[in-house]
Amino acid sequence: MSAAIDRIRRGTVERQTGETRIELTLELDGSGSSSMKTGVLFLDHMLDALCRHSGFDLSGVCSGDAVMDPHHSVEDVGIAFGQALKTAIGDRAGIARYGYAYAPLDEALSRFVVDFSGRPYLEYVVLMPEPVIGADFASSLVEEFWRAAAVNGGLTVHIDLIRARNAHHAAEAIFKSAALALRQASRITRDQAFVPSTKGMLA
Repeated sequence: MSAAIDRIRRGTVERQTGETRIELTLELDGSGSSSMKTGVLFLDHMLDALCRHSGFDLSGVCSGDAVMDPHHSVEDVGIAFGQALKTAIGDRAGIARYGYAYAPLDEALSRFVVDFSGRPYLEYVVLMPEPVIGADFASSLVEEFWRAAAVNGGLTVHIDLIRARNAHHAAEAIFKSAALALRQASRITRDQAFVPSTKGMLA
């Protein structure tokens, strides 16, 4: 049985460095839409998949040096996404806390396990079958995004790519399994005065 949500679970982040400028808003109890424009088309595609399957709404823009190399934009959007998620989830009272999901895409199969623990950690066991996706998206950037999101969101995350022969399929399976697991872990399942931890807090 799910409990009522007594506030809008939304996080907004503005982040500016010498490499990127980001404005990002994430709403957890949304309609599953993304209008985020990162300047990296493949990342936009992955964020759209993430939102569609999690029910999150994501909007904003990233401007920076993606024409030179997508690395900074991907990492910094991951940082902003994690920060917005942390703000949106609040004190984590009443949430399920844990989530896990498998997602296939053709031959690729991914498993994503998350704990809204407040303790940032990423275990990434992924052997990408190709070094580059599309024209210029390095497969290693998938790890960079999720490491940034986990560290800045206070998440313990385990990602396992069980099998894949196509790197695009592998990346999309990872983002889709993430969507399902994050939706499961962030849902309100009980009284919001209840913190799902023996310590009485998640931090």
